Amino acid sequence: MSDTAIAPKIIKKFLYVNRKAPYGTIYALEALEAVLIGAAFDQDVSLAFLDDGVFQLTKGQNARAIGMKTVSPAFGALGDFGVTRLYVEAESLAERGLTRDDLMIITHDFENGTTGEVPSIIVVDRARMSNVMAEHDIVLTF
Repeated sequence: MSDTAIAPKIIKKFLYVNRKAPYGTIYALEALEAVLIGAAFDQDVSLAFLDDGVFQLTKGQNARAIGMKTVSPAFGALGDFGVTRLYVEAESLAERGLTRDDLMIITHDFENGTTGEVPSIIVVDRARMSNVMAEHDIVLTF
């Protein structure tokens, strides 16, 4: 191999786990910033929402009354950065009296060049969420 050969790029799979409610702490915003930075550097990025983190994806958020920026609109732009997998734990939804219908509609374009959009939110049970975590090389929890 010559000195000018370029080593293959090693891509690791990153999973950002969101466990906190969207307001009252900086965790949701910090996680979102980390995800966007990772995606900007072509990392393979996915998100998981467990526990109170499922509230980050609920419809109709408005944080003006508490003097904070509403984070939910930023999730709609994730597909533009290549972040297309948002896993939501079904049991966390149910434990909080929520269903899939309480979540925002977040989509991304098909990746094979055809037109149309596909859902980015994937609701999985607790056992599948464990598998999702195991499938990633790096898991960061917020």
